[in-house]
Amino acid sequence: MTPRETWTDERLDEFKASVNQRFDEVDKRLDHMDTDIRELRGEIGQIRESMEAMQRTMVHGAIGMCGVMITGFAALAGLAAF
Repeated sequence: MTPRETWTDERLDEFKASVNQRFDEVDKRLDHMDTDIRELRGEIGQIRESMEAMQRTMVHGAIGMCGVMITGFAALAGLAAF
């Protein structure tokens, strides 16, 4: 038997429909993954904004502490001068 005899036109049509169905399922999965990736990008953007805000707060706190320390040393130097 030749391959043509074992694969009838009906079987080829069924195979084509099966392949098309599988690709449709893959397309659905990829669409779902695209949605998930967009959600993750949004969440990562929120985390980045939070980290930037925390960094600004830490810088402001460090500047404030340096100011307090300089003022304290100046006060101690003033007391020592008397």
